[in-house]
Amino acid sequence: MKNTIHVERAIKRMTQADLAEAVGVSRQTINALEASKYVPSVVLALKIARYFDKPVEAIFELEKED
Repeated sequence: MKNTIHVERAIKRMTQADLAEAVGVSRQTINALEASKYVPSVVLALKIARYFDKPVEAIFELEKED
């Protein structure tokens, strides 16, 4: 699953730790999401999208093999 979390964080000048605290997960979780090593739960995807005030589809994109 592709995502634009890194880009969104850069726009807001946030660290992984900042975002992790804002959405209630560990920095390692944000790191794994950005590296596409972890697929978020629906709840986490919604929290991240809401935090950035964007639709989920603007942050996360399914790839063909997903």
